[in-house]
Amino acid sequence: MGMWSSLNEWFWQDRFWLPPNNTWAVLEDRDGLVFAHPRDLLAALPLALALVVMRFTFERFVGLPLSRLLGVRDQARKPVKPNATLEKYFLTKGWKPKEPQMALLAAQCGLTLQQTQRWFRRRRNQDRPCLTKKFCEASWRFSFYACAFFGGLSILYHESWLWMPEMCWDNYPLQPLKPALYYWYLLELSFYISLLMTLPFDVRRKDFKEQVAHHFVTIILISFSYSSNLLRIGSLVLLLHDASDYLLEAGKMFNYTPWRKVCDTLFIVFSLVFFYTRLVLFPTRILYTTYYDSIAQWDTFFGYYFCNTLLMALQLLHVFWSCLILRMIYSFVKKGRMEKDVRSDVEESDSSDGEVAQEHLLLKNGAAHRPGVAPADGPRSRLVGRVANGHTATT
Repeated sequence: MGMWSSLNEWFWQDRFWLPPNNTWAVLEDRDGLVFAHPRDLLAALPLALALVVMRFTFERFVGLPLSRLLGVRDQARKPVKPNATLEKYFLTKGWKPKEPQMALLAAQCGLTLQQTQRWFRRRRNQDRPCLTKKFCEASWRFSFYACAFFGGLSILYHESWLWMPEMCWDNYPLQPLKPALYYWYLLELSFYISLLMTLPFDVRRKDFKEQVAHHFVTIILISFSYSSNLLRIGSLVLLLHDASDYLLEAGKMFNYTPWRKVCDTLFIVFSLVFFYTRLVLFPTRILYTTYYDSIAQWDTFFGYYFCNTLLMALQLLHVFWSCLILRMIYSFVKKGRMEKDVRSDVEESDSSDGEVAQEHLLLKNGAAHRPGVAPADGPRSRLVGRVANGHTATT
């Protein structure tokens, strides 16, 4: 206990988190004024658990019926024939064996190379989430982000720092805590904690690592800004992110439905809002004021560098996702419609492009085989060919 107490005292030193010549004592509640305290954030943990329960309830009783109403249809998947050897390799060594290993597995199981490739494709598809699950997840996030954005906008609309970010530093750190801002902040923190808690059950996308990094940076930023009474600048960061997030989730919802024009329209609106809020407003208004305006009245301190480092990490993630969006825009312009989310893992067809081309070549050359006859390039067919030519295998 003594070591923990010493570590806690060292961690919360005034000179780390507050501007020079300020102490935690000035942020004690007094004369009817309430200030932010780090211990207030402990309420986010039970609230995050409540959000997890609320999410699964919402997906079951709202998201699922809504998906059926909007015409979401899961693609029929052909079952995988049980094969202990291939299943063991799939679970222990990887989803996509290289062709030499695939040929070896085919020989071990008495299958053709194409049959083995088809087994792995079907087995991979079996583990991929269906469209209904993706829709339900997107509908939950859309509902939260929309409520968070419009709720946050109603809270900040009459605040001076929404329109003039430099007011975030007016009389800092002696800025009393407003109840509505506290509850909104607590709800946002709880939501991002709940996202981390449900990551093992969510649809895994190609930018999984970036998403985890984003959630961690956001949680640290929210916790730090609240503890250091930086709620004004923190609220602007949250509002800018929520402004495009609910549009993204709405576009993803309609991407899983037959409503293509609605999806395309939402994608265009989302792209415009994302680029404006993340690549224009965020660096020119948020980063500028935290980098320059925040130290107009005092010298730099650790919290200043810590805050700006986290905000720069967020900006790098914004640039990364902007590149993904630009790829989607290129595809949209080229094809005239949204094809898919480039972050998603696409379900494979039952026959690969290479297999279709090979079958076409066999048909063209008149080498199509009858039902029940192994293809010409399988391990069993090669043995049959050698016997037919009078070259039996020696023992």
